[in-house]
Amino acid sequence: MFPSSDYHTHPQGHNVHPYTIDLLQPWIEQCRAKGIRSIAFTDHDRYIAGVDFSVIDHLRDLNPDVQILAGIELDNDPATSTDGLHWVEQNWERLDFVLGSVHYFSGETEMLDRAAETAQIESRGVSRAFDQYVQELEKLIARGHLDCLAHLDLVKIHGLLPRDYDPTKLFRPILELVRAGGLAIEASTAGWRKAIGEQYPHASILQMAVELGIPITTASDAHSYVQVAADYERLAGVLDAAGVTETVTFQRHRPKPASLTNLEDL
Repeated sequence: MFPSSDYHTHPQGHNVHPYTIDLLQPWIEQCRAKGIRSIAFTDHDRYIAGVDFSVIDHLRDLNPDVQILAGIELDNDPATSTDGLHWVEQNWERLDFVLGSVHYFSGETEMLDRAAETAQIESRGVSRAFDQYVQELEKLIARGHLDCLAHLDLVKIHGLLPRDYDPTKLFRPILELVRAGGLAIEASTAGWRKAIGEQYPHASILQMAVELGIPITTASDAHSYVQVAADYERLAGVLDAAGVTETVTFQRHRPKPASLTNLEDL
């Protein structure tokens, strides 16, 4: 069964590139090519200057066959997240979908997931780093104004894992907070492009989310339109093995069940 939505995309990449039809239309064309029926644009909140709701509205008018969500990725950046949260509060009614993510350890000014930069993990010790990451997730959830948590176990990105690591033991308290808060989590293919070489989150976490009745979205974390739905065939197998029989789509922060699609129907 094949996922039909991609709810983690970055049309601006990692710079301010104001939304235009020319910027966004290739993402919709790639949706059609990959059988994606619903997409959320979720640029980082530090690039809110480029987000233009009127352009998204026009894009919807031009492409009525694809559900297009206005979204944002709200993280714990010590320099920008306060302003980002205020922007989300002010634009809550115009947004469809807010991702929450942790990219920073407390006291750090650089992202923990920068490619091949393992010093923040190693200096703390791997076990302590994982514990601190979970603490930041707890703070993020408590802060509110979220619909879904992105790449739940991102801290594993560099392939460094605690000795005797049990993903379900470490992340069950977070999943219980997610369930209590009525949030979703994403199943993301982005980890296959990183040193860890596996999806986010670990398959055992996905299975536990199913057992707890937590909604699941699907995502590529695309930073180019060519990455939309990247590795979704592989993700479909992981979802099936974890017992995921349906995912959810969103509109104006409201989740709606979406059955996984048969490949032959695409």
